Amino acid sequence: MKQKILEYYKQLVQDRIDVYKDMIESLSSDAQNDAKSSAGDKHETALSMMHLEQEKLNFKLSEAIEQLQILHTIDSSKTTTKVTFGSLVKVNDLTLFISVALPKIVIEGVTVFAVSPESPLSKQLINNTVGFSFNFNNKEYFISYIE
Repeated sequence: MKQKILEYYKQLVQDRIDVYKDMIESLSSDAQNDAKSSAGDKHETALSMMHLEQEKLNFKLSEAIEQLQILHTIDSSKTTTKVTFGSLVKVNDLTLFISVALPKIVIEGVTVFAVSPESPLSKQLINNTVGFSFNFNNKEYFISYIE
């Protein structure tokens, strides 16, 4: 199951990268077309707005590329008895994929949350084994499965 989850998340992030690239390309094209047909303050304001939007998209694009690079470092065939980066962990009724923070997905009827190893919950889990229990946000948690 971990392999399917990893592949799904890789595809999700790759799709985001493709969308951001298309949007940046479209903005660049719009800016070039606008530059040929306009002049004056309104033109400068429009170009400025397009430039700001392009900067935001470039930031999102670089973030997504970094996420994909991180996902590519995970070996889904690796098994471990302790929670580490790349682990699939069942904690109470939660299934967590310790990787990068990404939206929840449903694979084979199981809801999976991708969380960063730096997240507060992950920090409680890292280096612990099946059977470990801990209190987090006034709730008792129990690790019942690690893949």
